[in-house]
Amino acid sequence: MMWLIVLYSCTGGAALLYALYRWVIPAAVQYHGGLALIWHDVIVERMLDTLTQSTRPQRILAAVQKNATRGDPRSVVKAIDHFCRNKEWAMNVGDEKGCILDSVVSEVNPATVLELGTYCGYSTVRIASLLPPNAKLITLEFNPDFAAIARQVIAWAGLEDKVQLVEGASGDWIPKMKEQFGECSLLRKGSVLLADNVICPGAPEYLEFIRSSPRYKSQYFKSHLEYTKVEDGLEKSVFLG
Repeated sequence: MMWLIVLYSCTGGAALLYALYRWVIPAAVQYHGGLALIWHDVIVERMLDTLTQSTRPQRILAAVQKNATRGDPRSVVKAIDHFCRNKEWAMNVGDEKGCILDSVVSEVNPATVLELGTYCGYSTVRIASLLPPNAKLITLEFNPDFAAIARQVIAWAGLEDKVQLVEGASGDWIPKMKEQFGECSLLRKGSVLLADNVICPGAPEYLEFIRSSPRYKSQYFKSHLEYTKVEDGLEKSVFLG
């Protein structure tokens, strides 16, 4: 009889812990940016890394390879969104802000895009899939492990011909852009800057600079931190020359 009580206590405790992990805590942090980032980006990620002996980017890649159609960028985006909303949160631009990103890219119809921070290639795929023929996207990623995953995600989407992924710090590479990719000015009249996560985690110094400068015309697109109800948004700024 005693072993039945112990077994019930253990299974009941495990069920409670699973409920806390799977539903209760995620629901509780949905509206608090700091808690959401600590829970998803520190506690859960480290726990799953230990339990699965893999990294979050590797798990995202596995979800893409399992659920997305090779050569179909939209299915890659959909697979990552489903994974991040239902399985494991990750800090990419996400489905809600992604629609804003899509709208801006389609409106601007750029010949060249420079992306700072590739991570797993989610926003890279969204942007590259909307570029006109002969346009190019140069994306910089500091972390070589992230870059390796991103290359595979981009290739799975069939967009490797449109994307040039460069490994290294943006502070080191931006001064070399003319030498590396041809004669061009990083900013010319009409160039559009689009910054993510300007509210959560936040970029107050950037917003203060870009909004107070007479050389930019800025617009804030209110949205939410990816896959949560926490306020976040994108800041679109047009360089006036």
